[in-house]
Amino acid sequence: MNRSAEDARPTFRFLRPEVLAKIASLELLARTVVEGFLAGLHRSPHIGFSMDFVEYRPYMPGDDLRYLDWKVLARTDRAYIKRFRGDTNTRLHVLLDVSASMTYRLPPAIEKREYACYLAASLAYLATRQNDAVGLITFDRGIVDYLPARWRPGQLHRVLGALERMKPGGASAISEALRRIAERLRRRGLVVLLSDLYEPLETLGSALRLLRAQGQDLIVFQILDESEVAFPFTETARFVDVETGEDVPVAPDALRASYREAVRRHLDEIERFCRAHGIGYQRMFTTQPLDEALFAYLGRRARWS
Repeated sequence: MNRSAEDARPTFRFLRPEVLAKIASLELLARTVVEGFLAGLHRSPHIGFSMDFVEYRPYMPGDDLRYLDWKVLARTDRAYIKRFRGDTNTRLHVLLDVSASMTYRLPPAIEKREYACYLAASLAYLATRQNDAVGLITFDRGIVDYLPARWRPGQLHRVLGALERMKPGGASAISEALRRIAERLRRRGLVVLLSDLYEPLETLGSALRLLRAQGQDLIVFQILDESEVAFPFTETARFVDVETGEDVPVAPDALRASYREAVRRHLDEIERFCRAHGIGYQRMFTTQPLDEALFAYLGRRARWS
């Protein structure tokens, strides 16, 4: 039987968001996601990205003992660390939108903010596993929390702690927040933006261009609830804006076609803009397993190897 390239993509277990929501510990959640993902990756034809073995180097105090070659140590009484094609000390900053619009969900899906939190934790865990510096910035119309990227011990716990303390923010102003963030990011690195991107492209695009002009390598994950695109509602109801509290009576049948077209146009414009400006782009729905996002991240990170 012939299989398409899409069929040949590796599949992973235990990554569905509704399963992750049952895990109380964010660190355990991130470990479950990443270790399961990497195990599936190594069983697939897609081995690589940043996990290929390259060479040995002498052990240095503070090195991760998981990469110590115990067989070589037993034979030679010398300690060597296995180096992988990802040991380039990439500096990763995760930018997480915590504005009120990110609290939206249509059950049984989880909140966009919750989904973004799971992804941020998984990226932080994966970066730490690859000996990368990792930092976290949460924002709404400005910076809410700022944790600079560091390689120091305990950094992963600091990032996960900040994510666990995260609370819903206020109204969003993504471009304004990104400009303030750009002032903080003095050194080049890999910047991952997690947001629903509800802002006109005219202002959003200028802020993204600013980050690229600084030399940042940028990947955007647009986090959406499927209902925001499909608009599956059928009964007349009052819809409430989660950021302003304003409620509007809506007759879905009369609005559906124009709404879907407006959303499609906005999403397409953002995706085209990102492709045209060398920005990685991945649209993620809150019902999707996280492996697609991790796959996209590793592909982008490989450029730094």
